[in-house]
Amino acid sequence: MTVPVVHSLREQIREHIVEGIVSGRWKPGERIVERRIATELEVSQTPVREALRELESLRLIESAPNKGVRVRNLTAADLEESYPVRAGLEQIAAELAAGRLATDCSALEPHVTALYEADAASDGTAQVRHTVAFHRELVRAAGNSVLLHTWEGLGIEVFTALSIRWLGTVQKSYAEEHQELVEAFRRADPNIGALVKAHVLGCAPRA
Repeated sequence: MTVPVVHSLREQIREHIVEGIVSGRWKPGERIVERRIATELEVSQTPVREALRELESLRLIESAPNKGVRVRNLTAADLEESYPVRAGLEQIAAELAAGRLATDCSALEPHVTALYEADAASDGTAQVRHTVAFHRELVRAAGNSVLLHTWEGLGIEVFTALSIRWLGTVQKSYAEEHQELVEAFRRADPNIGALVKAHVLGCAPRA
């Protein structure tokens, strides 16, 4: 399998490994062999090593001398840790983006529509994809590159997917909850920051 040149090679390899972890190809505690991935993707070991280092910084994998790299045995408490940080960042983003989104929510609306379809089909993959995309657009609307970079560094998509797959963390209705946020932005709700923060915290897995 050859990695398509869409993003950087490191990013493509990172996505391949993340997908393997999320899909269960590599289970918690299982070793990930750098050389095997390089051979499978027909790349050198250097970008594979870089991708693994990045995933270690996200706490998805861990390495130890003479033991190699393994998928971390993440608990509900591990997965839960990122949510208060994410909630704080998204509260700031919502407050910064409030004026813009009060007049134009077009970046958020397609993901709400897609979530209604995903909810109806019980499509967990689409629920994760469009939930994360909705929140990424919310953060992007804040117009603050430092905020966006920090938010993306939390590995939101990975941890959302793992929370659902490993812990069965499922909201009652992904679409309805996000529709409520869109409506709050449209009416210029003065408490929008607190609403977004409460929404994010409500999605956290429980230890």
